[in-house]
Amino acid sequence: MAFTVEKLLLAAPRGYCAGVDRAVQTVERALELYGAPVYVRKEIVHNKHVVEQLRERGAVFVDEIDESVPEGATTVFSAHGVSPAVHAQAGERGLSTIDATCPLVTKVHVEAKKFAAEGYTIVLIGHDGHEEVEGTMGEAPDSIVLVETEDDVDALEVPDPSRVAYISQTTLSVDETRAIINRLRERFPLITGPRTDDICYATTNRQSAVKQMAGECDLVLVVGSQNSSNSRRLVDVACDYGTESYLIDNASQVQERWLEGKRVVGISSGASAPEDLVKQLVAFFTERGVRDVSEFEVIREDVRFMLPKRIRQDLAARA
Repeated sequence: MAFTVEKLLLAAPRGYCAGVDRAVQTVERALELYGAPVYVRKEIVHNKHVVEQLRERGAVFVDEIDESVPEGATTVFSAHGVSPAVHAQAGERGLSTIDATCPLVTKVHVEAKKFAAEGYTIVLIGHDGHEEVEGTMGEAPDSIVLVETEDDVDALEVPDPSRVAYISQTTLSVDETRAIINRLRERFPLITGPRTDDICYATTNRQSAVKQMAGECDLVLVVGSQNSSNSRRLVDVACDYGTESYLIDNASQVQERWLEGKRVVGISSGASAPEDLVKQLVAFFTERGVRDVSEFEVIREDVRFMLPKRIRQDLAARA
């Protein structure tokens, strides 16, 4: 079948958020300052391309900081955050730790501790097994219950319905989370929540861009890894607005059958996907004759997070 794609729309914002940029830079600077190997608990961010590049430079990714990490080794905690138990284990093993937890995830941890100290049952909206959820639940394991759907809310039993609070994973679907919060408010009219939304600005902005762009596209391709929650949500958002959409790690995963009869293709990328992967995808289309490539800008981001204090101090000392 003839190639019909005539136009590309590039969602803006897309790609790296401030938390991911900070986490990746933390590992890069740690390798420069302290030399390889630098151990990283879990994937620093959920992107295979980024992890492989850091591995080639000397980062060693481990599931847990057990005997696989030598005592005293430089160890980085990923952007998704860890529980107090992991911090304690690192201390017991004498590890030299650098915490690359996204500040917006740290905000949710602080909320969990605050609500637990005030005697609330805390409802955490999130995905079971996700590293961010595991870290947050570890802040107050006896006080937090996890819900993933509105049905979970309906089945929820709490000791005191007048003392319920909610928090959420930072990378969820904005619309789905709003529906779950509304259901929680119906069931528990006295429920309290964070002063500001837990879903991070980058997740919200990327979903908003895809929402507005999807209606103008015949197909939306999202660059990101399968284990990236925020990337998967971008595909869901496009599909919810009636546009065919797929999640790909890179341009080599584009299937010809997806392109049949398509004229306008939208491109976005998850918050942990580097921009060079988007450029490679654009090149895939331009090499096949697509000349109309334009940015679909919804909002301009200017958020930046400082590197962890220890990295900043050691960089300054070297200068």
